[in-house]
Amino acid sequence: MTDTNGMTDETDRAQRLAEIRARIAKAAEIAGRKPEDIALIAVSKTHPAAAIEPLLEQGQRIFGENRVQEAADKWPSLKARYPDVVLHLIGQLQSNKAADAVALFDCIHVVDRPSLVTALGKAMRESGRRPDCYLQVNIGDEPQKGGCAIADLPALLDAARAADLPVAGLMCLPPADVEPAPYFALMAKLARDCGLSGLSMGMSDDFETAVTIGATHVRIGSALFGARGHRA
Repeated sequence: MTDTNGMTDETDRAQRLAEIRARIAKAAEIAGRKPEDIALIAVSKTHPAAAIEPLLEQGQRIFGENRVQEAADKWPSLKARYPDVVLHLIGQLQSNKAADAVALFDCIHVVDRPSLVTALGKAMRESGRRPDCYLQVNIGDEPQKGGCAIADLPALLDAARAADLPVAGLMCLPPADVEPAPYFALMAKLARDCGLSGLSMGMSDDFETAVTIGATHVRIGSALFGARGHRA
């Protein structure tokens, strides 16, 4: 099977992974950072286990999924063979799915409103699991995107800390088709102002820029997997 970029087998996908790692390392070097301080999240949403296995075989252990149910269907069998996999939820989360997300994921990047903070806090208290949390900021003030407004971030952070969520950092998705660097720089400033060290920002088209500005987590999908798969 060939994807839109001509990838035909597991060797090609493994090569992509090596290339992405090298580019992260180069960007880190330019910024005077250590490559090991940047986590590569392989965004495996909509892709089947057969597409994920080549990356697992190459030692990739951090993966991102958009939907709780898709991850619940796909990952238990993979994690049985690769128990050190770390799963990140990077898609919007409904409050009524908070308990499922806490049970399944090791990190939740999309905490963006007080009602979700409340639901996650309750789920963590009841389950004893405490996945790291990132507060999602609507950095471009785009109505079609999730994330809290910049002005609402201090209050959301206060609520998350009051609920005893393990807040690790901030997450954003900058506007498409514009230079992302100013948005990444603003995110880095917001994180400093909040006393947070984690920055989940940068995707296939802009992750090197994000790394030079301080990203600690980059979310790479199409550059690793090619065209997005179809949902079942």
